[in-house]
Amino acid sequence: MPQGMLIAPAEEAGVAAAVAEAAAAGEPLAIEGRGTKRALLRPVQAARTLSLRNLSGITLYRPQELILSARAGTPLPEIEAALAEHGQQVIAEPPDLTGLFGATEPATIGGLVATNLSGPRRISAGAMRDHVMGIRAVNGLGEVFRSGGRVLKNVTGLDLCKLLTGAHGTLGVITEVTLKVLPATEAEGTVSVAVPDLETGVQALSAGLGSPYGVSGAALLPGPTPRALLRIEEFAEFVAYRCGRLREALGRFGEASLVEGEESRALWRRVRDAEALDAAPEEAIWRVSVQPSAGPGVAVAAGLDKALLDWGGGLVWLAGPATEAAHGRVMAAARAAGGSFTLFRAPEPLRAAVPVLPEEAPALAEIGRRVRAVMDPKGILNPGRMRAA
Repeated sequence: MPQGMLIAPAEEAGVAAAVAEAAAAGEPLAIEGRGTKRALLRPVQAARTLSLRNLSGITLYRPQELILSARAGTPLPEIEAALAEHGQQVIAEPPDLTGLFGATEPATIGGLVATNLSGPRRISAGAMRDHVMGIRAVNGLGEVFRSGGRVLKNVTGLDLCKLLTGAHGTLGVITEVTLKVLPATEAEGTVSVAVPDLETGVQALSAGLGSPYGVSGAALLPGPTPRALLRIEEFAEFVAYRCGRLREALGRFGEASLVEGEESRALWRRVRDAEALDAAPEEAIWRVSVQPSAGPGVAVAAGLDKALLDWGGGLVWLAGPATEAAHGRVMAAARAAGGSFTLFRAPEPLRAAVPVLPEEAPALAEIGRRVRAVMDPKGILNPGRMRAA
């Protein structure tokens, strides 16, 4: 449930007024869209929640220019439906985590940008932040500002779009987002390789990504017989040819089969949304980012039974007991591999008691402190969301 009183303005001016009032009183605000990712990272202690759910709607869509603008509270399905009418798509393939978090409402575009969540296509098309062309937002004093623009080529000074993307609402309240979009792929196919172990699976993924066939997804499903999955998205005639050649090239790693059409799309939705992890509702979930070759070692060192490797092995999803001991093992495994971790889902007491993100290097922490002092000088926006104050 939202914390304390819920404030849900329908206009940007109302958002600015709510923040200005909180700043004047020195009172913290919990910032959210529809609350679908409230269980992500640390819980925010605030008497009032500022929700963007009523600040909704597509404000600009120019299919010929590959540009779409929408208010922050616009549900992702509404955006995807509008794009589909013109054969276009959100490039970063953002995940639908409603099942993982047990949410009853769809995610918003503002929430997805604020968390910088991207799907399997990230390895070929970049992260969500790479496709944010413009942002309107409110800083911690209630002042409206904007960065970027509504064209693919814009030079507007300091790029605050990338700064706010992934900041989890701690630097500003996003009110509108402008995205670059692309034509949707006509067809897709997946080469599935049965491999003897995780290490061989990552080798198969690496070989596929290094091939000339345009792989747009590379994931590894562990199990009694791990399966390396490599996706190709293109025009139908090219998909058949490229999948055939890739299947031949990867035969040395294990038996390779072809998954096509809707079956392939359903398979990648399970990877995208971390459903293939098969995490039980009571289990904690971690995301570990490492060099792809280190992915299998992290999965083993963490000592957890459930793992899913995406991004060619560079993104490791883990599920297990929601305990400090399990969390400590994940942190140690990530650190030993030279990577980073996120406690992605866990009961509130655990998220409040342990680091949910790695400690920042002193120089980086100082830069972050200076940025926050400018963007949110009174520290009222989602305080403690990413790290304990």
